[in-house]
Amino acid sequence: MNKIKNVAKIGVMTAIALMPVLVLAQTLSPLPLPTSPYTGEPVTLTKIQDVITSIAKFLIIISMVIAVIFIVWGGISYMTAGDDASRATAARSRIINGIIGALVVLAVGLILQTLATVVDWNTFFNI
Repeated sequence: MNKIKNVAKIGVMTAIALMPVLVLAQTLSPLPLPTSPYTGEPVTLTKIQDVITSIAKFLIIISMVIAVIFIVWGGISYMTAGDDASRATAARSRIINGIIGALVVLAVGLILQTLATVVDWNTFFNI
């Protein structure tokens, strides 16, 4: 039960820290309201590509932030473990899992970049 409370606390703290990103508060200007319901622009492949690019960038950034949080959390746990071997082992596995998670996310980014090159989306990841 104590472990669930700790995970819940960390989850709430992470959600609070990432709230501006999750609600996309970084938009600078509001979208203009249409004067008629039929004044929209047609959906093109370029717009679909832009949406896919935005979603991929967002997910990769969030995943990397979570991986770094796990690595730091494991490092702090490892430093505070002291002589307790079970806590040190748990912290070491948390660090290893964070590193593996970061490598998986970076591999997915590499695969997406390769696919973008094959499909000739040359501006897929311009961060």
